[in-house]
Amino acid sequence: MSRPLIEARSLAKTYQVGEENVHALRGISVSVDEGEFVAIMGASGSGKSTFMNMVGCLDVPSEGTLLVDGAETAGMSSDLLAELRNRTIGFVFQQFNLLPRTTALDNVAVPLIYAGVSRADRRDRARAKLEAMGLGDRLEHSPAKLSGGQQQRVAIARALVTDPKILLADEPTGALDSATSDEIMRIFQARNDEGITIVLVTHEAEIARYARRRIRFRDGRIIEDEPVADRLVAA
Repeated sequence: MSRPLIEARSLAKTYQVGEENVHALRGISVSVDEGEFVAIMGASGSGKSTFMNMVGCLDVPSEGTLLVDGAETAGMSSDLLAELRNRTIGFVFQQFNLLPRTTALDNVAVPLIYAGVSRADRRDRARAKLEAMGLGDRLEHSPAKLSGGQQQRVAIARALVTDPKILLADEPTGALDSATSDEIMRIFQARNDEGITIVLVTHEAEIARYARRRIRFRDGRIIEDEPVADRLVAA
């Protein structure tokens, strides 16, 4: 039986901007089970990015409870949050965020440095992830010598090199054309089929159709949470 990897209970987040309190999240309750593929949608200011930041252990709630892989994040020190984040979560971003003067192999190996893995093991594990992305012949290429789709595949390999339980993807196809987007979503679907839990933020309804479940935010609340009935399967 699947277990919840993400559990939010009456989750609220308030920021103070000048003398004004901004309510980014207004008491949401939601859970994501192990092995799910969830698309998070919503306009700018809807609360989806705040929710993702908290799931990614980059922020903590003002009220309510958030459990990530069974650990309650409220009250955690920054060191404990970093430890939970590094152990449990991989991140993929819209702009790839690769080190420009570093090879694909060394870019992918970076998270393993912080995990204390030896240099030889780092390179072996990074090579295996890049080969799984179809980039075995691009190991020594810098980002400038790779296409946008190849750079995003390097970024996905980097996110997966620590074997995280949760993959958080923030607009991962936003800088790509439609054909390359389909290629990237095929990779996400394949990793989800292998058991990795994926939470994807997107403003594109078509991209959300690759997920199995869609959650829509508005004004700090969840207004829709349902299975994707017209799911796309990447070619």
